[in-house]
Amino acid sequence: MKKMSLALTGLIVVTAPFAAAQRINAAGATFPAVIYQKWFDEYHKLHPDVQVNYQSIGSGGGIAQLTAATVDFGASDVPMTDEQISKLKVKPLHFPSVLGGLVPTYNIPGITQELKFTPETLSGIYLGAITKWDDPRLAKDNPGVKFPKEEIQVVHRSDASGTTFVWTDYLSKISPEWKKKAGASAAVSWPVGIGGKGNEGVAGTVKQFPNSIGYVELIYAVQNHMAYGSVKNLSGNFVKADFDTVTEAAAAAAKNMPDDFRVSITNAPGKNAYPISSFTWLLIPSQIPDAAKAKTIKGFLQWMLADGQKFAAGLSYAPLPKEVVAKEIKQIAMVQ
Repeated sequence: MKKMSLALTGLIVVTAPFAAAQRINAAGATFPAVIYQKWFDEYHKLHPDVQVNYQSIGSGGGIAQLTAATVDFGASDVPMTDEQISKLKVKPLHFPSVLGGLVPTYNIPGITQELKFTPETLSGIYLGAITKWDDPRLAKDNPGVKFPKEEIQVVHRSDASGTTFVWTDYLSKISPEWKKKAGASAAVSWPVGIGGKGNEGVAGTVKQFPNSIGYVELIYAVQNHMAYGSVKNLSGNFVKADFDTVTEAAAAAAKNMPDDFRVSITNAPGKNAYPISSFTWLLIPSQIPDAAKAKTIKGFLQWMLADGQKFAAGLSYAPLPKEVVAKEIKQIAMVQ
């Protein structure tokens, strides 16, 4: 009997840690997927009992899975609408996680210079009004660049995407024609172009097709060693996306952040503000029946808003403004 008791005791000692382990399932935006994976890996090192499984399926997919209650939380580059929220049994809380910039990335054989794009040329390309690289409007903004007389191959997202929302939100603000014909949405009826799934798919398609242009989150252009251009901002300056210019785009919004954190910062004012910038959000249910899981998610949010922000710059994202972090920390208490 003593031997049996010892054996049973040993079994309890071995299995107890596994019983206490927390597996969190999440899905959504590809825009922040690189830093999310970094965060989940780093948090797991600190808390080996916590494992977050994140599926990078696009903002639309993340919202759909959150609505179907098949994930513990979602992620999106576009805030949920009132209509979308009304379909959930439990109200979600929006937690901005980091900031990022969308860049026009291109693959033009023979072109080594960094290109400049105005709001007019970007909207013209995506409307199908500018169809060739040697168009006079592109040449005017890029003196000295010898553009080829080739058709522009336009690439866009094929899936419902927060990245697409940010891109089309920007185009809608700077082009009345775009706003009328396509509008701002996670999925639009594209006037021209071919689709790629996820930021990864768009980046891969642009790399594959010569004379193409697409839009991706900055980190995807950096990681794939792709050329990307500067964009003329509201102040009339050509600005390239980076840590400082994305941060400046968020400055005004940070001071007037709404209580629910649902805000757009595209085409923001500021001398050096990058015009196609955005927050990206974690969508956390306000009520989580599993008390242990709720505690785990709240613990991760605390870490994300503190130590987690230190990883942003190294991965081509911008950390949250201090004013926003302070408001979010208070909101964590609303997760029950």
